[in-house]
Amino acid sequence: MAIRGVLFDKDGTLLDYFATWMPVNHRIVQMAAGGDQDLAARLLCLGGYDAATDRVRSGSPLAAANTYEIASLFAEHAPRYGVDELVREFDRMFLEGGQQGAVAVAGLNAALRCLKDRGLCLGVATSDSEAGAYGSLERFGVVEMLDFVAGYDSGHGVKPGPGMVEAFCATTGLLAADVAVVGDNLHDMSMGQAAGAGLLVGVLTGTSLRHDLEPPADHVLDSVVDLAGLLDRLA
Repeated sequence: MAIRGVLFDKDGTLLDYFATWMPVNHRIVQMAAGGDQDLAARLLCLGGYDAATDRVRSGSPLAAANTYEIASLFAEHAPRYGVDELVREFDRMFLEGGQQGAVAVAGLNAALRCLKDRGLCLGVATSDSEAGAYGSLERFGVVEMLDFVAGYDSGHGVKPGPGMVEAFCATTGLLAADVAVVGDNLHDMSMGQAAGAGLLVGVLTGTSLRHDLEPPADHVLDSVVDLAGLLDRLA
């Protein structure tokens, strides 16, 4: 297998999902609920948060949806704000939250440097905004290693469609069969499948458990730090 490029999801893949985003998730539901604590709790539940396990369900809106999809869902139940206003406020809050509180998965910089030094093209495809992607990754010194960064608002379509993989290929000159798609959610695996990616790799640093990812993924790893070893075994 000749993998020449890797397209990563961001949240739950390069960033620790729970450490980074749960504080922000609590803030956005408070904002949307206008201070109504019961409504805020309902919105958090609708988004996929399970208070009993203190986890966000795999594939739920807060785990996998883009800002517009989350805003549309919340606006149905919190009519104080329209969808467009929620999108603007949520994107601002996600950007600020990522800039101020993003937590990288352990060993991220070294893992990406190892892949880059092998000559692989690296990219990020996220359901966050493009600005949010840069804002939450810049503090870790990895942006300069990336050949491609796309968010839901970059004009390449949204997950689980194939557009971000296709744009990564157009930018790097690779074929989809040359690309490994790496992510923590079924949206990432479906995106890779739709584009005909050569390898689908799930990671367990986000909202999904192994049994969630094993059906569609070719391989499931504990973290992106294990990716170089996997590629060595498959070479």
